[in-house]
Amino acid sequence: MIKYSFLTAKNGSIVPALLQPCGNTKPLHSTIDPVREAQKLLATIPEDTGFIVFLGLGGGFAPLAALDSGARVAVIDFDKSAVNQLLASKDYSQLVNNQNFTLLTDPANGEIQNFILNNYKPAIHGGIRIFPLRTRTDQDKELFEAAAAEIQKAIENTGGDYSVQAYFGKRWFCNIIRNIANFPNNEAYNFFSKYIKDAAIVAAGPSLDTQIEELAKHKTRGTFIICSDTAIGVLLHNGIKPDAVVSIDCQHISYFHFLGYNISGIPLILDIASPPMLGLFSSAPLWVASGHPLARYLCAKWAALPCLDTSGGNVTYACLSLAENLGAQNITLFGADFAYAQNRTYAKGTYVYPYFEKKQNRFASLEAQLSAFLYRNPFLPAEPGQKYKETAQLKFYRNKLEEKTGITIMPGQGKPVQILLSANKKVQETQNLIKQGCSPIEFLNNYRKDITAAETNSEVFTTLLPYAAFIKHRNPGLKGKDLIEETKQCCIEEIDRVI
Repeated sequence: MIKYSFLTAKNGSIVPALLQPCGNTKPLHSTIDPVREAQKLLATIPEDTGFIVFLGLGGGFAPLAALDSGARVAVIDFDKSAVNQLLASKDYSQLVNNQNFTLLTDPANGEIQNFILNNYKPAIHGGIRIFPLRTRTDQDKELFEAAAAEIQKAIENTGGDYSVQAYFGKRWFCNIIRNIANFPNNEAYNFFSKYIKDAAIVAAGPSLDTQIEELAKHKTRGTFIICSDTAIGVLLHNGIKPDAVVSIDCQHISYFHFLGYNISGIPLILDIASPPMLGLFSSAPLWVASGHPLARYLCAKWAALPCLDTSGGNVTYACLSLAENLGAQNITLFGADFAYAQNRTYAKGTYVYPYFEKKQNRFASLEAQLSAFLYRNPFLPAEPGQKYKETAQLKFYRNKLEEKTGITIMPGQGKPVQILLSANKKVQETQNLIKQGCSPIEFLNNYRKDITAAETNSEVFTTLLPYAAFIKHRNPGLKGKDLIEETKQCCIEEIDRVI
């Protein structure tokens, strides 16, 4: 158990000191001028660091100095009784009353990671730093090392998300705004009232070529077939009509999956951030919400869209989420290699073949273009006897699916994968899809006004963060209020183009 005594520094500040079993004390800060010591510490961090995590509360001198610099500050400490002893020793009101300060005491497993993921916004805060109060952290080394590891894991996850936002932030926003403006009627959403037991999920990996016959048997048995947009051409070419197609990519390359095929009678499940023109390929386009903050916002304020879990980062994962939402228990996974088996990227009949056929010439044959497409990203080192090529991204996709299902996927094995899920029916109340009864244009007008007045800690401003990441990536010099105003202005102009 941690116990403190309290000393008075030469500048009059109260300095906590650890009580040792032998009766000696270890001050946590300078006993001359702990305020100046904290200022010197903060002077060592880069200018663009706007989020700081301190391990150990101590006298709160460094966290207070960080708040004065405009940073978002969190302190993590352990032993609630010891923290209470600190809080009773001096006035910490300047810390605890600041809206940019958070104290996490004895955090539960996962609490630190969730806090970082929910509060650290790279586009707004810039860099993030961890400062341990060494005299304190040495007393509970294992606890603080585990906390630091959890912070690091959260930073890695946030960094990955930020990289994607920096690339797609503008496109997501523009697509969502246009899809809201052209929102369809409610009747088509009765699709989500279906209940299925057996489902087949079809990805577009090379192994699908050898699994088509097995998939056709499932079709004749009445299995509900959900395919990825990449796989639609393979199925239709082989005379198999899926019961639903899922597309979640915001890029216009998605058009190539559907060109030349008639899918007008097939329900097309589209992320609300998908390119608007994709909805024209089907007579039954169904917009769904993924994890984009604007999608979640419009679900809460205007249209209760069905939600798909796209956290796996790929369309196969989203297909599995759809099967779950429809109550499926027995699922068979086809073409799910998550690797380049047989030195090929996709099954025959996917968009890459006609795409490169049209581009081939004497200097760039079809085979040469397919090979260049295969080698466009570096491969991970192969294990002895490994018969497939794997990238870090594909491995991430596979790991996420394995975490969700609890199964192990063997890339390129050539056999469908069986998944058993407990019944988990999520009924969508389609009759109340539009919550407030206003038209799409009215909603956009209201949203435009809310953006103008939005504070940085508001729900509305959160919907702009991916766009802010896009702007920050292209103009690193923009910071603070300038970045916020630029983001608001760009989003308002985009809405104006639509309405």
